[in-house]
Amino acid sequence: MNSILPDSDLPIKYVAYSHCFRTEAGAAGAATRGLYRVHQFSKVEMFVLCRPEESDKYHEELITIEEDLYASLGLHFKTLDMATGDLGAPAHRKYDIEAWMPGLDKYGEISSASNCTDYQSRRLGIRFRPAPLELPPATNAKKGKGGSSGPTQFVHTLNATAVAVPRLIISILENFQQEDGTVVIPEPLRPFMGGLGVLSPKTK
Repeated sequence: MNSILPDSDLPIKYVAYSHCFRTEAGAAGAATRGLYRVHQFSKVEMFVLCRPEESDKYHEELITIEEDLYASLGLHFKTLDMATGDLGAPAHRKYDIEAWMPGLDKYGEISSASNCTDYQSRRLGIRFRPAPLELPPATNAKKGKGGSSGPTQFVHTLNATAVAVPRLIISILENFQQEDGTVVIPEPLRPFMGGLGVLSPKTK
């Protein structure tokens, strides 16, 4: 906040694991059962601060990371380029990813990726100083002056959810449950489960 970043620092990419709290105003009775819509949840969020002319490129990069992640888990999903009327105030453009959830008998949102352009950086006062422009040799610039960096500009900010934990749990449990009640763990997750390949119900 209230920073002027050198051009050489851009793009800046962050990832954060955090606990989130959803405001329930206007959502009375919406998905009150199960894990789909919970008041408190945890997620892994990706952030990018970049030059204005590069924000579209990094938006595509973020959505590709999300798609590669869900494809590696074997989930059936679709990517939606959201209509203008479905965007919140900060977003210039937003993609949603919806995975098939048998329990709901429909696709459910598991992720999104937003390009907020300079909406957030104007409010937070995050600028960058462009690199000096190299003047061609034929100019009459004074000796030793070099190029000019020009005025500071606002960075563009982007954010994307890599994993919203409860909804990913729903997608895995419902799509990989077998007839006997066991759940096959997707291959990429097995090293984090101590090599376990199948979750089995506890026997009484």
